[in-house]
Amino acid sequence: MTAELHLVPVRFRAAAEFVAMWHRHHKPPAGMVFATGVADEAGVLRGVAIVGRPVARHLDNGQTLEVTRTATDGTLNANSLLYGAAWRAAKALGYTRLITYTQAGESGASLRGAGWRVIAERPANPGWDRPSRPRHLTGAEHIPRTLWEATA
Repeated sequence: MTAELHLVPVRFRAAAEFVAMWHRHHKPPAGMVFATGVADEAGVLRGVAIVGRPVARHLDNGQTLEVTRTATDGTLNANSLLYGAAWRAAKALGYTRLITYTQAGESGASLRGAGWRVIAERPANPGWDRPSRPRHLTGAEHIPRTLWEATA
């Protein structure tokens, strides 16, 4: 039997702390436009989605947002609920497109379950570190990614 889940409002600090605790390979993002959470019938937070402006500046057209992080404690269906809610909230705010990425090896089942579709396969990149502009490694370097979208 699966837990009864429902959406709950989440402030940035709480969402970032949840991501820091549960996300497999990324730290919390620096900011957001909005976040939402999913809780069980006892009110225990089981997952969060953080939505912000697109990381890739060529996608930042004023009509597009990006789910920059989702994290759950493994509760069944929590991620699909979060992706669906993020898209409904973005549409309600007037956005016409919501994107996100998965890494190679992630199935995307939660995204498919929420009605998203694959629009591109991105090759692995070497990261942002350059001699003229040093950057810390994030752990996402050298991993191919899949770009997903939900559109109006």
